[in-house]
Amino acid sequence: MAVLGGFMKICEQLHMIKGITAVIGSGGKTTLLRILAEELSGTVILTTSTHILPFAGIPLLVTDDIEQVRRVLALHRVICMGTPAAEGKLTAPSLPFSVLADAADYVIVEADGSKRLPLKAHASHEPVIPENTRKTVCVVGASGFGKPVEQAVHRPELFCARIGAHMSGIVTPELAAQGIIAEHLADIVVLNQAETVSPEIAKRFTEALKSSGFAVVCTTLNHTSE
Repeated sequence: MAVLGGFMKICEQLHMIKGITAVIGSGGKTTLLRILAEELSGTVILTTSTHILPFAGIPLLVTDDIEQVRRVLALHRVICMGTPAAEGKLTAPSLPFSVLADAADYVIVEADGSKRLPLKAHASHEPVIPENTRKTVCVVGASGFGKPVEQAVHRPELFCARIGAHMSGIVTPELAAQGIIAEHLADIVVLNQAETVSPEIAKRFTEALKSSGFAVVCTTLNHTSE
């Protein structure tokens, strides 16, 4: 089912459930994490299974002490957790995600990278979906539609090999949908940057996914997409 953003909160459109949620794809993953943290009721841990930058204005906790996590969550409804890495980024926290899920209502995990491109194909070693993940959300950047594969897609060679596209070929909404269907990694798809394409283009994308059982949310996330 395609749902137009603006009528409900994103967390409602995604039918978020308590426990671990993985966010994969490109064109707005980090922004989606922040928005979900703002919208959800209850305690939230934002983290990663790969790499992420800390969130401005959200307390960062680096610890292997679950009781400390509980104490901090009692003071701050939303926290970020991870292990400091190069270039100011964070890698996965030292505590297992399942342990964090016992301490917080929601654990939202950014589970892959996209080199800030609007579209991506996943290599065999990604995404890194935590065990016991209850929902996987794939973000797609609509700004990649209408551009050559080699300019819009992270790992374009994999994208081309997977669906028979060409590096210099134009990314149509149908081709983007084919890539998601071929991988079949997510439970629901978020088409972000919907303002960059016509309603007809967005409809073509959602219609291409519907036959394979994907739910699609079309929206414009209201923070700068990363």
